[in-house]
Amino acid sequence: MVVNCIFCDILSGKRNAHILYEDDDHVAFLDRYPIDIGHSLVVPKEHHEKITDMNPNNVGELFSVIPRVASAILSATGADAFSLGQNNGRAAKQIIPHVHVHIIPRYNHKGTIWTKRAISNDGELSTLAEKIRKFI
Repeated sequence: MVVNCIFCDILSGKRNAHILYEDDDHVAFLDRYPIDIGHSLVVPKEHHEKITDMNPNNVGELFSVIPRVASAILSATGADAFSLGQNNGRAAKQIIPHVHVHIIPRYNHKGTIWTKRAISNDGELSTLAEKIRKFI
């Protein structure tokens, strides 16, 4: 765990998150500032700032979690598709310096916007997280 890392604080229990999935090496939770309903993050428990800092096998394991979580999000939200995002470094708009993969549900009737974010309340996030967990 790294001091002043929001994701490490979530992993250690110092911060709350709406957890969707967890195994020995990864956790998935709802993004607090989603681009769209169901926007989630898959995070390795071991702290690495950039994906290039990780062992290639660990990168593969991280990405192997995504289909299961994404399928559950699609089922729970009724989304038509999803986008993946993974930023490395400040110039790439990586806000939290801990490797993470965005799963962003997409809806045909809304179009695809990358930069618009909303602030969800805890009640909405808790209800959605419970719904998604049922499909995992």
